[in-house]
Amino acid sequence: MTTVLIVDDQPLQRLGFRMLLDGTPEVTVVGETDHGADAVRQTAELRPDVVLMDIRMPGLNGIEATRRIVAAGDRSRVLVLTTFDLDEYVYSALRAGASGFLLKDARPDELLAGIRAVAAGDAVVAPALTRRLLNTFTPHLPASPAQTENAPLLSALTEREHEVLLALATGLTNSEIADHLHLAESTVKTHVSRLLTKIGARDRVHAVIMAYDAGLVRAGN
Repeated sequence: MTTVLIVDDQPLQRLGFRMLLDGTPEVTVVGETDHGADAVRQTAELRPDVVLMDIRMPGLNGIEATRRIVAAGDRSRVLVLTTFDLDEYVYSALRAGASGFLLKDARPDELLAGIRAVAAGDAVVAPALTRRLLNTFTPHLPASPAQTENAPLLSALTEREHEVLLALATGLTNSEIADHLHLAESTVKTHVSRLLTKIGARDRVHAVIMAYDAGLVRAGN
């Protein structure tokens, strides 16, 4: 059973999500709120597997709420829901610790698949969108303190793990990386798992963001 907290300032949007999730046997909605601060409080109390997080809300927005939830170190993972596929705040939300993002008009099966993936520890950003997202926003971002923090972590990677990370940053799937590097897909999965552990990344998206922050990858490369 996957538990979900719904966070959105639009009552009809929350109702739509709840109707869908209440009709799904393996998913339980444990709470809902229209405010970021309350989302942080409810997450700490209810410890849902997944927090469906709106970005634009009055008061504490979804980005800061995500940052606080992730900083608390609980097992809850955040799936951002946005109106636009390249909303100006999405990159900031991912950097704050969100495990991915989906459009609010995603099909019901896409939303359910996203919730299951995030609950299982995966990232929910289509590989093709990862490159597009980072290429759009990283050239306009100010220098991050994470640049100096992440560089030593990335230097601990083996040459092969470094190659796999670069491939991840270009938006390749595991099977595409396997073809590109002439490896078995199972071997690629092992390399991805090891490099995530070495650099302390939550998931593939976080690893790519760390690579950009450290200057290992540049938009347009």
